[in-house]
Amino acid sequence: MARILLIDDDDALLNVLSLALEDAAHQVTTARDGAEGLVAISKSKPELIISDINMPRVDGFSLLRKLREQGLRMPIILLTSRDNEIDEALGLELGADDYVAKPFSTRVLMARVMSLLRREELRGANQDEKPTVTVGGLTLRPERLEVHLNGQPVEVTVTEFRLLEALTRRPGAVLSRDRILEMIRGDDSVVAARIVDTYVRRLRRKFEVIDPGFDGIETLVGAGYSWKSP
Repeated sequence: MARILLIDDDDALLNVLSLALEDAAHQVTTARDGAEGLVAISKSKPELIISDINMPRVDGFSLLRKLREQGLRMPIILLTSRDNEIDEALGLELGADDYVAKPFSTRVLMARVMSLLRREELRGANQDEKPTVTVGGLTLRPERLEVHLNGQPVEVTVTEFRLLEALTRRPGAVLSRDRILEMIRGDDSVVAARIVDTYVRRLRRKFEVIDPGFDGIETLVGAGYSWKSP
């Protein structure tokens, strides 16, 4: 179904996850650290990457940073043995699409993979159902997952795009963190609702580079977020 690159220095985990992904009909390439991963990316052109954070030579954060700086936008899931909110926030700030703390069940990881792949398919599949969204100076093009603010492109991850789409299609409506997660993830995995705050903070920073006075996303204390009505 998809070309997936799996990067981890734990051979046993590589074998288990490779079998699970191959059983789901995916084409799997493996690497044992970020340096090998970079070589594999150039050769296999993966559609999705699953990478450990703690690895020799090039770690997961460094790998993620390099890929996003190169403009590569494929979904990336980070794996870590440290269940740490700071690590999670840093990974998302760098452009990760998802984050799974070890130990985890293979079923949960597969659900995350399928969710991200479904979102990628929406680059062209729902063009007729989801026309371009324009609110104020912001434009969203669902068929390409493109975002422009005041005519300038804004690089976003798939998850960030889904969050923007959820808010901008309902300007003025207040969406709770749980509701936003339900709308942007599309699976039944358990994720802390507060991670939405990280997504919103990252989007605001990107928009403020273009428009320092950006205030389109409103925070309703104790309630959630809304897109500011015109």
